[in-house]
Amino acid sequence: MEIWRRWRGLAMLVVYAVLVTASFEMVECKRYGQNKQREYKNAYAAMMYMGTPRDYEFYVATRVMMRSLAKLNVEADLVVIASVDVPLLWVRALEQEDGVKVMRVENLNNPYENQDNFDDRFKLTMNKLYAWTLDGYDRVVMLDSDNLFLQKTDELFECGEFCAVFINPCIFHTGLFVLKPSKKVFQDMIDELKRGRPNPDGADQGFLASYYPDLLDMPMFHPAANGTRLDGKYRLPMGYQMDASYYYLKLHWNVPCGPNSVITFPGARWLKPWYWWSWPVLPLGFSWHELRRKTLGYGAEMPLILIQSVLYLGIVGITRLARPGLSKLCYRRSDKTISVYHAGLKFTAMVSILAAYIVPFFLVPRTIHPLVGWSLYLLGSFALSSIAINAFLLPMIAVLMPWVGIFGALLVMSFPWYSDGVIRALAVFAYAIFCAPFVWISFLKVLASLQVSLEREAFLPRLSESPPPPGFNKLY
Repeated sequence: MEIWRRWRGLAMLVVYAVLVTASFEMVECKRYGQNKQREYKNAYAAMMYMGTPRDYEFYVATRVMMRSLAKLNVEADLVVIASVDVPLLWVRALEQEDGVKVMRVENLNNPYENQDNFDDRFKLTMNKLYAWTLDGYDRVVMLDSDNLFLQKTDELFECGEFCAVFINPCIFHTGLFVLKPSKKVFQDMIDELKRGRPNPDGADQGFLASYYPDLLDMPMFHPAANGTRLDGKYRLPMGYQMDASYYYLKLHWNVPCGPNSVITFPGARWLKPWYWWSWPVLPLGFSWHELRRKTLGYGAEMPLILIQSVLYLGIVGITRLARPGLSKLCYRRSDKTISVYHAGLKFTAMVSILAAYIVPFFLVPRTIHPLVGWSLYLLGSFALSSIAINAFLLPMIAVLMPWVGIFGALLVMSFPWYSDGVIRALAVFAYAIFCAPFVWISFLKVLASLQVSLEREAFLPRLSESPPPPGFNKLY
């Protein structure tokens, strides 16, 4: 009865936490949904399409970016160009909860998908060209979802008919660019697609770089003191698209070209800032999640987090209460195949330990806050490791040595006072060298412990012995 009361109390606590989180999210959604009432002459726009394994992550990233712009009180409409296959539930959330205007479009055919260097994840990026059809606006700032705004950038609406940033010395980046909408230009772009205009990467960036080949020779954009809108084409200062990799070298921003306004993350796809494991591996991941915490929140993921936490705590409790005894799970066998069984048990034990550190990583919701994600991962790996420890009579410290090493690595990486990224990388490397001998010794101790247990205990029944009587409890 005492155990039942404890579990009932824990379940009530979980339900209460879910209800409180949901109610808070509803209040936040109403606040953002009512935030945009005016009609503006300019717009910030992003695109959404389906067909990749990361559709939900980009949906979350788009919502966070749009809410961050609303939080900065930008004087512009927020628009999402969504393909017709984007779920209606997502569209309603953008419109009703985030105050975003959604334009539904048919996917544009990408004629470059048969190129040798074509990446399938860019198949539908030509939908970005629909930004030129937003001719109800004077200027549109077109955005990728992996932009992190540090401050308001409404001065960009003073730029000309096309403006972009060169984060690569020779090719401008299309994660943020300014355009003057024109259906005539849009139709000309469609015609160029049909004619097969050269495109080095098969994506929107390669096409636009080919369509505006002389942008590198254009003057740098500087906002006019009187707010006059410019004509023509301009290069944007790098401060409007600060590559996150620059930050990782110095661990602070020092971009002299224009205001340090927008961070972009054009690197590896699995290290985008919205993934929980992005921090502390990459320091800026925490900044993105703090922005999400203050805008969109984590109500969608919290029920699953709470369920997993209760499950892991239950596993830890059961393994603590259960009396360990691998020798009592099986009985002795004295034939020549004993070495095969021993090898099989050793292999099973090592796989169990390895799985204890791998499985929880893939069960954590990808877009949860890093502090919650790493805490849940460490709890899950501890819980599953305790199963292996109990089942195979293994030394706890040896099995949990990788757990201690991972926790230490997180502390080393998250240390906030490194002078630059090189010192940080050297510190992580030194820590890895320091930990390696301890992990290797722990591995040897686990193998030795298994060998001792196999030599000392009885494991499988002798062929000549009768089976245990019915009702015999093999757990005790």
